[in-house]
Amino acid sequence: MQKWFNVGKIVNTHGIKGEVRIISTTDFVDERYQVGNKLYIFKDKQTEPIEVVVSNHRQHKNFDLLTFEGYHNVNDVEPFKNGVVKVPEDQLTDLGEGEFYFHEIVGCTVKTDKGEEIGTVKEILTPGANDVWVVKGKKEVLIPYIDDIVQSINVEDKEIIISVMEGLLD
Repeated sequence: MQKWFNVGKIVNTHGIKGEVRIISTTDFVDERYQVGNKLYIFKDKQTEPIEVVVSNHRQHKNFDLLTFEGYHNVNDVEPFKNGVVKVPEDQLTDLGEGEFYFHEIVGCTVKTDKGEEIGTVKEILTPGANDVWVVKGKKEVLIPYIDDIVQSINVEDKEIIISVMEGLLD
């Protein structure tokens, strides 16, 4: 069975020439939205995804704006609103050392370098310079993904070891 991975969500149309506005959930924007790349739009209550081919990509504010081959006006893309954009597993590329896909990090247990369990990564935020992991345990903690804090990541065992800086868990 085909496994699918989220790339983003179409939140609206943009202008009248068939552009869609996407909130991305991928670290690999340039790769995913490359002209000629195939993406798949999943809509509620539809069993089969809609295959589209990227014809243009640009960034505007916090959004990615895409147009697709064969969809040239706002009426063509209006039905895509609220659709989730995904790629099949075979489109995932091998990552370099120390690089991970979001789906590999979400669900990992986070522990301190002293063995204390903090919680599980529930979500990844991408506010700017570095990603921030939302970790849910006794309380919700935000962990910045930076070398000073994240000591090791083992996606096979779903375990992350962090070094606790002053104020991090307060």
